[in-house]
Amino acid sequence: MIDDLASVAQSGVAALQRGDPEAARAAFEQVERAGRGTHQLRLLLAQACMLAADGAAAHRALDQVLTTEPTNLYALIMRGDLYRDADNPRAAVSWYHAALAQAHGAGALPPDLLDALRRVEGAVTQAGAVFQASLNDALADAGLGAPAPGTRLAEAMDILAGNAEVHLQQPTNFYYPGLAPRPFFDRETFDWVPGLEARTDAIRRELEQILADDGALSPYIKAEADRPAKQHALLGDPAWSAFHLFQDGQPLAEHSARCPETMAALADLPLPRIAGRSPTAMFSVLRAGTHIPQHHGMLNTRLICHLPLIVPRDCRLRVGNVVQVVRPGRMMIFDDSIQHEAWNDSDQTRVVLLFEIWRPDLDVAERQALTVLFEAIGRFTPGGTADQAGA
Repeated sequence: MIDDLASVAQSGVAALQRGDPEAARAAFEQVERAGRGTHQLRLLLAQACMLAADGAAAHRALDQVLTTEPTNLYALIMRGDLYRDADNPRAAVSWYHAALAQAHGAGALPPDLLDALRRVEGAVTQAGAVFQASLNDALADAGLGAPAPGTRLAEAMDILAGNAEVHLQQPTNFYYPGLAPRPFFDRETFDWVPGLEARTDAIRRELEQILADDGALSPYIKAEADRPAKQHALLGDPAWSAFHLFQDGQPLAEHSARCPETMAALADLPLPRIAGRSPTAMFSVLRAGTHIPQHHGMLNTRLICHLPLIVPRDCRLRVGNVVQVVRPGRMMIFDDSIQHEAWNDSDQTRVVLLFEIWRPDLDVAERQALTVLFEAIGRFTPGGTADQAGA
């Protein structure tokens, strides 16, 4: 009996191969009625039903697979195809998304499944474009026009269409509630920015002397003897280096003596003053062809500031869904508790002056309380609030 059913199943496969879905369906249903069905044969049954234009029967076959194996990639894709054929693109895309999410990290996959996943990716991309175009049409019909790139509405529409992710503050050590998750802050809203930008040339001249000293820089990400090893692609790598102007909130005498113009410029800025921790300021050096992987900073109570000093072409910074090109002498101010990463895709070195400031939406009383809190944390765990500031 078992041998007979195996022959029936083989006849069904042969029928599919010669383009006879009805004969294939009859064979696979015979095996199923005999109680010898397998998920592989049910997928073939669903395929035969789809070719025979019997979507309801194909759904029933896939139900049997997905009930006990909800992550089966073949079944997820085929269900999406059924909804696509039924002219229900939103349902189809939801199943395609499920398949793509499941395939991520699934390891080696057979060639036919890889081909199907590539097809699904293309379908999702196309559906997203059609959906986004329909939204733009709705705005146009209302006399509003498409949202300008970089606006909150444009980002919301990208997220809705599946072209962008939701990026929230996720500081690794300390979270302060109620602070708006803004990736970048407008430089024009800070009254100290024009004065600092005007000193770019003087600061750059001091930097150039530092760069001429091969031993002046140290890797930006360093191992700590009393802490577990950091999981970072650039751990101990001089491709991302720093020249620190402060350590544990105090000026480094030798370093600051080499940079009087830079230290004078920093003295005029609203830097946090937290014993054992802040200010934090340094020259951040990113060598040619280096990528700082995506990561989150430790605190959401501060903003990271970059004054770009030496900037070749092809340098950029992403914070959340916003990517900005790095431009010499033009401040960049961002929330590093939001996922961010940086690239230097040029063949030259990129250097910025990096420092931190309080978030402007913290009032005086909150800053005072946070200062006391961070100092107490530092006394409880020496060095416990220090971190590598973003990118």
